[in-house]
Amino acid sequence: MAKRCEICGKGPMFGHQISHAHNVNRRVFYPNVHRIRVVESGVVVRKKVCTKCMKAGKVQKA
Repeated sequence: MAKRCEICGKGPMFGHQISHAHNVNRRVFYPNVHRIRVVESGVVVRKKVCTKCMKAGKVQKA
């Protein structure tokens, strides 16, 4: 499960890339995931966390 937040479960989303001439191609939107050290029940572990979870304070950085 690469490119997926381990806190909220946010993963890749699919949509369209539309050019100026309105040609439509399928594309993938990836969440902004960082691998950080997190304190989890008194133990420091590495987790992949999206920046929205970091900003919202859902994790405590080590």
